[in-house]
Amino acid sequence: MVATPGIGAGVRSWPRGIGAITLFVEDLEAAKRFYREVFGLPVKFEDDDSAVFDFGNTINNLLKAAAARVLIAPAAVAGREAGSRLQLTIQVDDVDAMCAELVTRGVELLNGPLDRPWGVRTTSFSDPGGHIWEIAK
Repeated sequence: MVATPGIGAGVRSWPRGIGAITLFVEDLEAAKRFYREVFGLPVKFEDDDSAVFDFGNTINNLLKAAAARVLIAPAAVAGREAGSRLQLTIQVDDVDAMCAELVTRGVELLNGPLDRPWGVRTTSFSDPGGHIWEIAK
């Protein structure tokens, strides 16, 4: 990437990482329960439209799809039936052991564990909002 003179002046610290990811959900209560039970995380903040979970250096904000419309207007909020357009990956030490743990937590795996051609072992599952999560080593 080539820097354009005058562009980005005073923005030297950007990007520093992703601080928050907002996921749109139809059923906030089901999503909160899933995140508490599957990831073992407490709710960091919540109100009538959202719940925030802290994943260390990134927070995940679960936002009711109805409330998301105002946030992203004039863009449209896609429903779960539209299919996945992202995957969130969590690095673990042992994919097979994490798969076994996820199953005990009631998670239905989409695939895996699989050895990928690029040298990574993975498995995937979806949350109640249809967001795809990958566990990888």
